[in-house]
Amino acid sequence: MEAPIYLFTGPEFGKRNDAVDAVKKAFIKKVGEIDEHSFYLCETPFSQVMTILQSGTLFSNGVFVVCKNAELLKKKDELQMISEWLESAEGSAILVLVSDEISVDSKLEKIVPNTKQNRQKFWEMFESDKLPWVINFFTKNGYLITKDAAQLILDLVENNTEALKQECSRFFVCFEKDHEITEADVDSILTHTREENVFSLFNQMCNTSVSDEKRFENSLAILQKIKLSNDSSSTKLLIGLASCFRKLEKWHILHNENPYIDDFELKKNGFSGSIMQKQYRNAAKIWSVGQAAAILANISAVDMEIRSGGTLIENTLLNTLIYQIVLKKGASINSVDLDI
Repeated sequence: MEAPIYLFTGPEFGKRNDAVDAVKKAFIKKVGEIDEHSFYLCETPFSQVMTILQSGTLFSNGVFVVCKNAELLKKKDELQMISEWLESAEGSAILVLVSDEISVDSKLEKIVPNTKQNRQKFWEMFESDKLPWVINFFTKNGYLITKDAAQLILDLVENNTEALKQECSRFFVCFEKDHEITEADVDSILTHTREENVFSLFNQMCNTSVSDEKRFENSLAILQKIKLSNDSSSTKLLIGLASCFRKLEKWHILHNENPYIDDFELKKNGFSGSIMQKQYRNAAKIWSVGQAAAILANISAVDMEIRSGGTLIENTLLNTLIYQIVLKKGASINSVDLDI
């Protein structure tokens, strides 16, 4: 019997999510009605996840649990819980572990069977595949698109298939089939109406074409848009920012070890596209590796303060964090002489 545990890692969210859906559909086909649960392990104790898996349900035939941030599973007792559950699992529950990282703790990887079905890594598309992917996506849906328009989409949208599918699909409700999408259409649909997220916030923080004060002003504006959006979790925002600055630390380390590091090595280490490489090249000009470490400490401190009951001053904490990152470059501040 196939083990009821799966480990899907890597930054290609679209294909990774498709794999999760395929496991769920196969499970439903096998057992019928199921209960679904999704957790972020940075927010939910793993013992709570295991309780759900072990308890089952009275109202359906199976339990399907997805745990994100699987890279956080490292503690001996957590790994022991998984091993013991697998020994007695009867096929009425499935656990899917998901991580944006390429790899997780080696002890966790050993628990998950090393089969094509149970353990998969989802890498970002090669740079040469991205433009054909966008053009083909429009073509198979009955639309034409100019090469320049497709490239502009890639410049504006996070380059994973999930984000690309979501943003490209917006054109299908705005234009009739057989319409040829142009740069003007992309500018109209995406540039002026797209939702902001933690990645666009970080991108604005790295915008070296404007002054520090303007970067701060623009970053605050994006933060406010994020807070007003449907997906406005401060925890997710802080996790995303931390991920960006950990990646900046990695960029510095790679270039300190090899000042002439080539494009192939950068891609191997997660800096897959020219847009991302330009972003982190700019970021490295703004923040040193030491400043990136200080910023990560600030992010952690704000996260702890919000979790311990600071929700009433959440906006102030986040605004102050942006001030520390953009204008103070990670340095601590005792008071802020700005209306933020």
